Amino acid sequence: MNPWVMFILIASLGLGTTITFASSHWLLAWMGLEINTLAIIPLMAQHHHPRGVEATTKYFLTQAAAAALMLFAATSNAWVTGEWHIQQFSSPLAATIAMISLAMKVGLAPTHLWLPEVLQGLDLTTGLVLSTWQKLAPMILIYQLAPNVNSTVLLILGLSSALIGGWGGLNQTQLRKILAYSSIAHMGWMIMVLKYYPELMILNLALYIIMTSTVFMTLKIVSATSINALSTVWTKTPSIVSIVMLTMLSLGGLPPLSGFMPKWMILQELTKQDLSVTATMMALAALISLFFYLRLCYSMTLTCSPGTNNNKSPWRLETAVNAPLALMATASLTLLPLTPTAIALLT
Repeated sequence: MNPWVMFILIASLGLGTTITFASSHWLLAWMGLEINTLAIIPLMAQHHHPRGVEATTKYFLTQAAAAALMLFAATSNAWVTGEWHIQQFSSPLAATIAMISLAMKVGLAPTHLWLPEVLQGLDLTTGLVLSTWQKLAPMILIYQLAPNVNSTVLLILGLSSALIGGWGGLNQTQLRKILAYSSIAHMGWMIMVLKYYPELMILNLALYIIMTSTVFMTLKIVSATSINALSTVWTKTPSIVSIVMLTMLSLGGLPPLSGFMPKWMILQELTKQDLSVTATMMALAALISLFFYLRLCYSMTLTCSPGTNNNKSPWRLETAVNAPLALMATASLTLLPLTPTAIALLT
């Protein structure tokens, strides 16, 4: 791709998210989301592969439907109340419809079916953008909309996402689909606590972006897209395998790694709100997610690849760890002792 075109597309990604962040009017927020969508579509289809084109088409249709639904909800609220402000959603039905449209944007269950298929058709770099940067604009709208949405709707979305994200990843062999179901599960944890402790959702989102970026960058270095390819990496770059293994355990919420922090605090907050049954179900859903992360770690470290395999082995290895990866990996693994500081900064 031409460098100038690439620069324009990346700048448009930043501009769309910035517009949504800075807007208090639903029309401007919708405009920022559309700029985001139109900017990432050429990046998704740049390799002209049939799977990439298919993923791009699915993504465009889903995002267009979600944007139309969101605009319909905002228009309905404006018809009833005469107000276009994002936080002034007086109509419960319009607020629920807007929440469902934003859930479709980020891939919350039960509107999640597009995410694993789309992520599977993309290369790892574009998949990283889709899993991290593209979540920011819809999540900030969900953050502002949450006080006007019925808490039961948020609990249903969060619990179903955590359960489906856990169950869906159990039988997968493709790493991008596993990371897609991981994204669905993490979004469910964020939505679950949003009504009661919004700052905790921001902390969870930040840690999710850090950990997911680490995993995608390590997979990009070793060019691994399946469990079989990942199981042969140990002989080439043991340090990378160690980093990705610990980061996946952190994504699963295993102490004493950083990913344990948001799950621990979310369960504590749900218990404080007298939602003990919901907290128990979320903890069990976290165990299901942890199982397929452990399955990946088993494939990477406790299985020995055969002497002959069909995977390509480069004759000269690239530099395994770079500065951004080292920073992200350190944050993914060692932030748990800084939990009081993180909470103090957010509140």
